[in-house]
Amino acid sequence: MAMDETDRTLEQLLAGLMAVRDGNLDTRLPEDAGGLPGNIAAVFNGMVAQLSQVTTEVTRVAQEVGGEGRLGGQARVPPVGGVWRELTDAVNSMADNLTSQVRNISQVATAVARGDLTQKIRVDARGEILELKDTINTMVERLSSFAEEVTRVAREVGTEGNLGGQATVHGVSGTWMDLTNNVNSMADNLTNQVRNIAQVTTAVAEGDLTRKIDVDARGEILELKTTINTMVDQLGSFAAEVTRVAREVGSEGRLGGQAEVADVSGTWRRLTENVNELAANLTGQVRAIAEVTSAVARGDLTRTVAVEAPGEVGALKDNINSMVESLRATTRANEEKDWLKTQLARISGGIQGRRDLPTVARLIMREVPPLVHAQYGCFFLAHDGPQGAVGSVGAEQADQAEGQAPELVAIASYGLPDDPSSGPRRFRVGQSLVGQAAADHRVVVVDELPPGYAPVLTGTGSADPSSLIVLPIVFEGQVLGALELASLRPFAPLHRDFLEQFTELLGVNVSSLTANARTDELLERSQLLTAELSARSGELQARQRELQRSNAELQDKAALLADRNRDIERKNHQIEQARQELEERAQELARASLYKSEFLANMSHELRTPLNSLLILAQLLAQNPEGNLTEKQADYAAVIHSAGSDLLQLINDILDLSKVEAGRMDVHPEPVSLQRVLDYVDVTFRPVADERGLEFTVSGAPSAGEGLVTDEARLRQVLRNLVSNALKFTRTGGVSLRVQPAGPQEVPDPLRGAGPVLAFRVIDTGIGIPAEQLESVFDAFQQGDSGADRAYGGTGLGLSISREVSKLLGGTITAESTMGQGSCFTLYLPEHDGRAQVRPAPAGAGEEGEEAEERDGSAPALRFAAQVDDEGLRDRTVLLVDDDSRNVFALTEVLKSAGMQVLTADNGEAGIRLLAAHPEVDLVVMDLMMAGLDGYATTRAIRAMPRLAELPVVVVTAKAMPGDRAEALAAGASDYVVKPVAPDRLLTALRTWLTPR
Repeated sequence: MAMDETDRTLEQLLAGLMAVRDGNLDTRLPEDAGGLPGNIAAVFNGMVAQLSQVTTEVTRVAQEVGGEGRLGGQARVPPVGGVWRELTDAVNSMADNLTSQVRNISQVATAVARGDLTQKIRVDARGEILELKDTINTMVERLSSFAEEVTRVAREVGTEGNLGGQATVHGVSGTWMDLTNNVNSMADNLTNQVRNIAQVTTAVAEGDLTRKIDVDARGEILELKTTINTMVDQLGSFAAEVTRVAREVGSEGRLGGQAEVADVSGTWRRLTENVNELAANLTGQVRAIAEVTSAVARGDLTRTVAVEAPGEVGALKDNINSMVESLRATTRANEEKDWLKTQLARISGGIQGRRDLPTVARLIMREVPPLVHAQYGCFFLAHDGPQGAVGSVGAEQADQAEGQAPELVAIASYGLPDDPSSGPRRFRVGQSLVGQAAADHRVVVVDELPPGYAPVLTGTGSADPSSLIVLPIVFEGQVLGALELASLRPFAPLHRDFLEQFTELLGVNVSSLTANARTDELLERSQLLTAELSARSGELQARQRELQRSNAELQDKAALLADRNRDIERKNHQIEQARQELEERAQELARASLYKSEFLANMSHELRTPLNSLLILAQLLAQNPEGNLTEKQADYAAVIHSAGSDLLQLINDILDLSKVEAGRMDVHPEPVSLQRVLDYVDVTFRPVADERGLEFTVSGAPSAGEGLVTDEARLRQVLRNLVSNALKFTRTGGVSLRVQPAGPQEVPDPLRGAGPVLAFRVIDTGIGIPAEQLESVFDAFQQGDSGADRAYGGTGLGLSISREVSKLLGGTITAESTMGQGSCFTLYLPEHDGRAQVRPAPAGAGEEGEEAEERDGSAPALRFAAQVDDEGLRDRTVLLVDDDSRNVFALTEVLKSAGMQVLTADNGEAGIRLLAAHPEVDLVVMDLMMAGLDGYATTRAIRAMPRLAELPVVVVTAKAMPGDRAEALAAGASDYVVKPVAPDRLLTALRTWLTPR
């Protein structure tokens, strides 16, 4: 057994020694054995550890000095003795000597490289290093002498312009003498050649194109001589042609001229082509403007200047187009105004001279409904009571007895399906919409009528109207009747203006007819009294006095009626003036809104188009897929991508603010999962908080928001702005979002009575806001403290947009803050907005969803893998149609990185030709805004080709205004992606439409 233990110990020792011999210094022997084997293992392990440490240090010094060029390194080994100590000292000594010698040689070489020829190598050296030292010192001395002479000649010839100078160097031979002679020969040749070239170029500068260079020359100087002589010839020919074209176009007014210069290329050819392009552009622009102005002079306002023109000509084009549009709008407004006046005058003329109210009512029902495209109409007249006389309903009659309540009775109708035997329709004031309109003195409009509400009957069938309008007939605060109309289509604004003005005029006429009817009634009574007085002779005198009194009263009433008519005419004149002013202001507002919408649409397109290529290329550079960029260069690309993302967010904020101001931001209430919203906020902002070292919590009270009905996308937008602001202005501490039911006492006044209200509180420990600036932070482009925007950045639009969006959701936002301690912004939101019914998303909801997605992402994130291995895309052929070379370059890189074959076209016609020539195309990526044949027309043309009717067409465009998506899909597009587009999202869209092979 003892012998076996010894053999095992020797075998382990032999294995360790063989490993050390082979260079493996990680081998260790077990030390747990006792006696001699344990001692042997301990000694072996210590020896291997020392050897490993010495080897590591020597290797490090050798790597630093020989591999990395870092001089001055020293091997650091704990106290050792014997050969290990000698080896360490020898390595350190070698490193010291090599460091001092190389550094001294480097200093002299660096000085020579900087032009300092006064330094020498003075370090002690031996052997080959000493020979190198002497050689370098001799070289420096001769180089100094030669440099002085060459510098003098170069200064005289090159700096002072003194040609003919010669270098004189004493005591040199061999290469230095040859070099000196070559410098002198070069100076002579250069003097002769430069002087001759200077003479010719001076003549050219003075306008003399007859001189040529005739000095002998070789090589590049000969090429320069030939080039200058050719340039003089071509310049003479070019000057003659340009002068001819300028004279024809500028002096003689002959458009269409072209310069013809033969045998030119390069700059001269481009210059000739630029002159020809200038003449052609000027010809096209002037002729296009002349055609439009001639058409306007003939009264044709449908033409516009469509030719492309930059600069002042472009401004002239825009001004002419604006003038034509203004003339067109003015003509349309005048036509509508003339129509209103004509129809009011026509119907008023038909009413004049008629004293019977039923006859007037029938005339109105016969004329007015067809005029406003109504298929149902009813004329109601106010009566004092059931079966009572015609009268008027004023505010003082509201407290009449039940039996004497005023009524509105239908006396004429148009298309009414009622049975005549059932009697006329009657409504008390305040009963039904007819009575309510009379009681409130306001027009009632109802759209989207339910089926069967008021069917329009014909001999062949029936239809349900979609719009109803009830207009009270009011005169001097008293209701004289009401007019009810229904139409199969919504009433046009022009027709509603006509009806409102007509009812005002009708009130005057009905009041006059009512007064006339009462006057006639009094006259009849007077005649009856006169007959009775004639029959009763005994009471003649008393009756005559009574009759005189009645006549006096009638005269007073007639005079009063005449005064009232004059007042009515004066008020009508004032009303007409006010109406005209309102129409002018409405036209100005409509024109301003149109200009603003067009500007925002153009701004969105012009900014998103370059941003698309900038963000995609910056993203690809930041990921550095080929590894040929430094880390700092990749960081630069990431900064560019971040700046582009901030600019895109600014564009989105401005578009949101304009939508709110224009009232075009819609909300789509639907049941919302509050937990899903909180998870979205947590996932979105927790990485930001962790990066800034802030505590971030998101919590919701149990059972809070179980019945929440609102627009989830808009709610996310508000919470995103509030939490983003809190993180931006918080440097230490934390930010939290807490959701809980609002207590009855804290609910803001506008939301009282709205049912259960949720409070979304965003609390931070940031810088705080002064109390006097808590309201101003909700104004557009405001951030509270005037220096906050400089210290923290941002546009100041987020809170303004958030407050407006919260109002659209039926809620409100409040703010509390303490300087230096933090702020609390609270969104109060009803669990169910009673102002809107929950309904399915409309047809355009996809557009809103896409817009919300763009808002959430703001810009393509830096997560796209530059090399995509996708079987569904590799080797598929895609046609890219876009007139912006930057977008073409960026999108081509993305598509090629996915393994796709890319064909490009810069306009619609070229794209169609490529499709015809390349049947292997699997998909088309189409831009919408292109010169000539735009994306809509190109897509329609593709769909009209039977072979390409099913070819997928994915629109990638910067047009992001409401309605653009629906218009693109209606033109035949398969999908719609808004720029700037994330590469992952683009490839996902393409993958959706490419069926696997």
